[in-house]
Amino acid sequence: MKKKSKFLVGLASLTLAVALAGCGSKDDSKGAGEAINENKIVVGVTSGPHEQIAEVAAKVAQENGLEVELKSFSDYVLPNTALAQGDLDANSYQHEPFLDTFNKDHDTDLVPVGKTILNPMGVYSEKYKSLDQIPDGATFGLPNDPTNGARALFVLQEAGYIKLKEGTGLTASIHDVEENKKNLKFIELEAAQIPKQLSEVDVAAINTNFALEAGINPKADSILLESTDSPYVNYIVVRAENKEDPTIKKFVDAYQSDEVRKFIEEEFDGSVIPSW
Repeated sequence: MKKKSKFLVGLASLTLAVALAGCGSKDDSKGAGEAINENKIVVGVTSGPHEQIAEVAAKVAQENGLEVELKSFSDYVLPNTALAQGDLDANSYQHEPFLDTFNKDHDTDLVPVGKTILNPMGVYSEKYKSLDQIPDGATFGLPNDPTNGARALFVLQEAGYIKLKEGTGLTASIHDVEENKKNLKFIELEAAQIPKQLSEVDVAAINTNFALEAGINPKADSILLESTDSPYVNYIVVRAENKEDPTIKKFVDAYQSDEVRKFIEEEFDGSVIPSW
């Protein structure tokens, strides 16, 4: 498979909570509910594409009089915890289904305020060049966590290879598959390990972050790529009381600028897609 070194990134799994890189201590935080500084905000990101893109957005914001301090995290739980506690003014790294689950599980009130990017989930195979070539009864590896497992199933449904039970939501599982065009045999695997196990199955769905980490280019190497209509678009997220804050709006405008769009398109060559 084609490899591009610039795509090697270190995003962590949605299901992991590992060490935090560069987060300010609670004693130094501003506390939830306080007004946001109109000249400076602190934004949490995950390492990799989200951080790279936010760095460009920060430069655009600086040109418009807003200083943006970025704090990089190595997991997908702590950036929301830090935001809820007031250590951050905003974060940029997650899609809405994950945010909804986090709010429910942690009794928080974090809200999306601006679309950022889509990291399209891809379907890959070391044995076949298209899904049509895959034989009846082929093995299909998909992530074993609810969020990404459901996402893989919706990618297959959109392409017409399976049909889920009517009314199935974003928590769909393999037990909700009522039609299976290829009689695929689903094997649930740890999302981060699927790239290493790709040779052991006929085909598999891999999250973009793990694909990039393994040197796999989603645009060039996938045999099926998630549609841009996906509900898994990422957002800039803030505490509910700050959703109308003009300083937050200024950062969203900087992120959704032509300069940032151009950077994404040139740097990631279709593997990361601007969604505004």
